[in-house]
Amino acid sequence: MGNGTSIGRVRGLGSAHNGAHHWLLQRFTAIGNLLLTVWFAVSLLLLPDLGYATVVKWISAPLPATAIALLVISTFWHAKLGMQVVIEDYVHDHANKFACIVALNFAVIAGAGFGLLCIVRLALGGAA
Repeated sequence: MGNGTSIGRVRGLGSAHNGAHHWLLQRFTAIGNLLLTVWFAVSLLLLPDLGYATVVKWISAPLPATAIALLVISTFWHAKLGMQVVIEDYVHDHANKFACIVALNFAVIAGAGFGLLCIVRLALGGAA
């Protein structure tokens, strides 16, 4: 009882039971993005100047480098979750949907990886 109609049970229609988890992840990454972006903006405004040397020196410290890395990860994860929902809702052909989600995953991993590589290079002094 409570599992929908008989024909719905036969067809396998109904909840996949993972929508709430996806929704919660989207909200948690949004909150993380908000907090980290506010921190980032305030931190930049508190710097004496926005010259390259000053910013690189600031990023070289462990706390800012870690927080910026978390911001990059959270931002790309949030974007991936949102775009995945759009793809799942509006791409109807299964092969195209699969291809779009694979392309999305590659793009997110590449973008986040590049951002993290840049942060590591700046934090370790390799780009100075």
